[in-house]
Amino acid sequence: MEKVSLAEAFDSFDETWSPRLAGELNGQAVKLAKADGEFVWHQHEDADELFLVNAGRLRIEFREDDDVVLEEGEFAIVPRGTEHLPVAEPEAEILLFEPSETRNTGDVETDETVTDLARLD
Repeated sequence: MEKVSLAEAFDSFDETWSPRLAGELNGQAVKLAKADGEFVWHQHEDADELFLVNAGRLRIEFREDDDVVLEEGEFAIVPRGTEHLPVAEPEAEILLFEPSETRNTGDVETDETVTDLARLD
């Protein structure tokens, strides 16, 4: 069994909106990402997505609901099929928990789409 230090893991990369695979369990992925500014509007048709803020602040905007603002140590679950826009101002460190095959941009193909998820070293 290996443990993961979130501080060391987040220090190991600088890219924003490019998640790193920190672990997997029961078909679910634990991903770490740095976020800065706006991401892209998207949805995950078949997957709920948990956002947990390790550092900074993350606002998740919704087209049909009120925005959710997450501070350090807080999390929210975006239900499957819910269009959302993550926004970090200032930069945030976030942990994502979702099915392993879930693409970061969901149903949208953009320059931000990660097709080959990097593992943490």
